[in-house]
Amino acid sequence: MSPGEQTLLSHRYMDIPYHRRIHFKFDYQYAPGCGPASLHFLLERNATVYPMKVILEGCTIIVSLAEQIGEINNETVVQGFQRLCNYLPASYQPPCKTFVASVEPTIQQLIDEKFFTPDVACQALTLCTVDPGQPECHLYPLVNKGLAWSASQILPTRAAREKQYHKMRKLGSDICDGFPILKGICQFVYQRLDDHEPLVDADGDRFSIIETLRGTHFRGRDCDDVDSSVHPGKRAIDGDRHRDSNCNGIYGVDPKTGKTYEELLCDGTGQLGVILLGDSAGAHFHIPENWVSAPDISLGAFEILPDVLADEFDWPHLSSMTGYINSSLVKWPTDSAYYRMWQMNHCNHRDYQNLGVNGARSSSMNGTIQYSMSRDQKMDHPALVIYSLIGNDVCNGHPDTIAHMTTPEEMRANFHSTLKFLDTKLPKGSHVIATSMADGRILYDTLHDKIHPLGNWRQDVTYSDLYEFLNCLQISPCMGWMSSNETLRNLTSQRAANLSRALEMEVGAYKSTNFDLHYEVFDITEVLKKWVKEGGHAKDLIEPVDGFHPSQLANFLSAKKFWEDLDKTFPNGIVKMNPHNNQIRELFGNQGGY
Repeated sequence: MSPGEQTLLSHRYMDIPYHRRIHFKFDYQYAPGCGPASLHFLLERNATVYPMKVILEGCTIIVSLAEQIGEINNETVVQGFQRLCNYLPASYQPPCKTFVASVEPTIQQLIDEKFFTPDVACQALTLCTVDPGQPECHLYPLVNKGLAWSASQILPTRAAREKQYHKMRKLGSDICDGFPILKGICQFVYQRLDDHEPLVDADGDRFSIIETLRGTHFRGRDCDDVDSSVHPGKRAIDGDRHRDSNCNGIYGVDPKTGKTYEELLCDGTGQLGVILLGDSAGAHFHIPENWVSAPDISLGAFEILPDVLADEFDWPHLSSMTGYINSSLVKWPTDSAYYRMWQMNHCNHRDYQNLGVNGARSSSMNGTIQYSMSRDQKMDHPALVIYSLIGNDVCNGHPDTIAHMTTPEEMRANFHSTLKFLDTKLPKGSHVIATSMADGRILYDTLHDKIHPLGNWRQDVTYSDLYEFLNCLQISPCMGWMSSNETLRNLTSQRAANLSRALEMEVGAYKSTNFDLHYEVFDITEVLKKWVKEGGHAKDLIEPVDGFHPSQLANFLSAKKFWEDLDKTFPNGIVKMNPHNNQIRELFGNQGGY
């Protein structure tokens, strides 16, 4: 899903390419909060994160939270803002408080003159404008004569508006532009993250020793970051007699037999890595619910904010394909294809790559993302590759959304090109599974009349309200499915079905050299029905904040279904149980962890 850009408001800015959408920089060409084509704050990726720029992107949301926090604590809106700043990590508080001090006079004037709503506040602060001929987009009811009129009572002259405009712009100056000495560093950061590769990777083997910034949360931990011949998934060098060249924690020589432990415990066990070529759903995009629910925000709520930003709001270490650890930060446990592969054979330890990218569609997968995969046909073990792009080829924020969807011909051509690339990289014995797209009608059908976390305090914001707000702004993650227009929702699902059929046809036609190729249906509806039958609620399977992605529970349940489908595809098992697993645990414990 991408630091800052993937907040409550959106995980995609229409069709702006991923690498141009996620930079931490002030851009006064766009402004979410009031009207389409006027989004002042396009976040750009930068080496330095100014959290206020993240906050400004969701102006209406943040002002609303400040107002609610003030109410809950019998305080003013400005005091609610100050309290919200105090909830942030210490290093983020100074710029937050600077912003609050800057906006306080305008906020107070709006309140005194009874024009205040979060939408009007953003208009008066010049954080958004309404372009001629465009509707006034608002999350809350309009007051008086609308947003522009109300704001004009506070900033009646052009000079006053320009003064406020430049005041806000100054708060968001870009550190890379302001300090030329940092430009080289910023360019390096831009390039590495735009290529979807780990930022910290001294030997350039695309594996890292830190968790975030496309590090070990996305790919197995490197055990020697100064030697590119050492990384997860590698065939052991000299049986890992003297060092752990494949980072699975198994190395050395058995004193009784004189054989290496790799030879004794791993040879012939069918080692197999897991690689996801996916989107934000596969990377497990997630915004903590208590970040946008005023009654639940408290000290410590945002302690994990730096790491969440650094991981682009993705939680691949908890995902259905490459998850490997349980977390107290989410309600449900973790299960995944990789975790089950490791359970079957501990020699597969750390051999995972999650190349899920927020906003990815078949064209960007074929254009850039696939090239961040690390696999060598001669030096590495085979891999199970999951090609899973479940929504973005039909999802965009354009009013004429259907015109911007991928066509079946384009989908098949993009997939064909990706398969040709994989044939040049994957070792013989690999497997590739393409999944169908999702049927996103489940989103509106399940959530439209439910209260969104932002409305928990007053019970005043439904998911339908949020969807229409995003659609008006033209920044919806999926105009086609997150819409009250049932005909449009059905047309979007029909296009998704046609694209899935294109994938299935290519699976049947493509002649691979190094892998077998299969097609599986991604049916979240089947998972949902089973969950409801067992006494659960359908909404539990959808991310509560964005109302778009599969939740942690959905990831957990989907992992089980995916494994069951694998058993049907591979009746004899895609991997065999390693009879030496107990011995591996006795000798090597947790194999170095993650």
